[in-house]
Amino acid sequence: MNQIKLNHIIPHPIKEFGFDQSMVWNNDIVFEKGNYYQIVAPSGVGKSTLINIIYGDRTDYVGELMFDDTSAKGLKQKDWNEIRKTKLSYVFQGLHLFEELTLLENIQLKNGLTKHATEHQIKVWIEAVGLEKHLHQKAVHLSYGQRQRIAVIRAFCQPFDFMLLDEPFSHLDVINQNLLMDLIEIEAKKKNAGIIFTSLQPIKDQRIHHVVQL
Repeated sequence: MNQIKLNHIIPHPIKEFGFDQSMVWNNDIVFEKGNYYQIVAPSGVGKSTLINIIYGDRTDYVGELMFDDTSAKGLKQKDWNEIRKTKLSYVFQGLHLFEELTLLENIQLKNGLTKHATEHQIKVWIEAVGLEKHLHQKAVHLSYGQRQRIAVIRAFCQPFDFMLLDEPFSHLDVINQNLLMDLIEIEAKKKNAGIIFTSLQPIKDQRIHHVVQL
């Protein structure tokens, strides 16, 4: 998958808002593999909705979503399953961790299904974001910022052409934000993957190719 295209999409729940300033809703926009995109907007105007439309979790919209030259409207469930396993990796805003599992177990659970990363690689990722001392702590006892880093590492445990991240830095200080962004960049470059992430405020980082106002 080299491109994700949105052609004049308007989600039904926010169709009355008006979109004169939006670079996304009721507009044409293309996300290219290999580029990094930051989607910026305040709460309540559809950041999570946008990511969920791209991931196929929401279909309540007008307009058209395209993967390369294929319309999402023609995709069946088995097609979506394959796309989510091999093309799109997603870090949910709610993270979807199992609180009674440890940091390491949460990552291993997904990797046990995909067989994508080695145990050594997983531990290298964990060390890169400063969580090696928390390997065997249950997720319920970790801070939200620590959980965010776990969720991103878990998202590396599959093939992907695009990584979708919904407010992945919201509870991180600048130092940990930079550590995580460094790791995302390393893994994205290995795959020449595109990065699409949402945030409430613009994040200044020279690696971000496009800042998109939702």
